[in-house]
Amino acid sequence: MKILVINGPNLNLLGTRNVNVYGTGTLDELNAFLANEFPDHDLEFFQSNIEGEIINKLQESMKNGTQGLVSNLGAYTHTSVALRDALEPIDYPKVEVHISNIHAREEFREKSLTGEVMDGIITGFGKFSYVLGINAVEKLSSTKD
Repeated sequence: MKILVINGPNLNLLGTRNVNVYGTGTLDELNAFLANEFPDHDLEFFQSNIEGEIINKLQESMKNGTQGLVSNLGAYTHTSVALRDALEPIDYPKVEVHISNIHAREEFREKSLTGEVMDGIITGFGKFSYVLGINAVEKLSSTKD
């Protein structure tokens, strides 16, 4: 299964930024962990701090055989109507994930604009949020067949 894993702004700083919230593991370590957990999948990892680059990647994914999306759009989750609009027409399974529990943090983080057009949101399980997200994409994909 071809799954796109997108990480948004500041997730390239994993391991150094707010380690009490996000842990000490780096983004490269997270990607390696996921590749090891799902060796039978074609996982494509993409990270950008730039909203337009993420939108371009999402639009490209609708044409290149991508079968699922797991995304952690960071702060754009709470602010980006443009990303919400880019996610809306995607017809393959898509799951939003967050390392921290967004509902146990600042009030502004509780609202997910992008989550409104996703199949579901998994939040608060650290790197295992991504594992659960990929599992959810698998299940959603198998129920569409």
